[in-house]
Amino acid sequence: EVQLVESGGGSVQAGGSLRLSCAASRYTISNHLMGWFRQAPGKEREGVAAILSDGSTTYADSVKGRFTISRDNAKNTLYLQMNSLKPEDTGMYYCAAPLQGRWVFRPQVLVPSAYDYWGQGTQVTVSS
Repeated sequence: EVQLVESGGGSVQAGGSLRLSCAASRYTISNHLMGWFRQAPGKEREGVAAILSDGSTTYADSVKGRFTISRDNAKNTLYLQMNSLKPEDTGMYYCAAPLQGRWVFRPQVLVPSAYDYWGQGTQVTVSS
């Protein structure tokens, strides 16, 4: 069974930083697209960042220049470095992965329905 376990969330003041981690089990992240998503109360889940198997990355406009997605293949772990945090970044953050062998077109890499495996989430709260 594939497992994705997020960690690193917390409460910070606006302008602060956090680094989220997502440890994967029974799933080789270097071979696949991986994504970070977030969901604020009362809002739909939205894509934040994605990293493709070739290492290329995509970001939502709202986080460009502030967030960085990366991975450590040796540790089979995905990261999201979040800088210059804003109150509107508050939400539950999830990492996600598609079924092995599933092809996801580039325009879809920040769309939740393109992903099949999800972690339990880690809460990020940014106060003003």
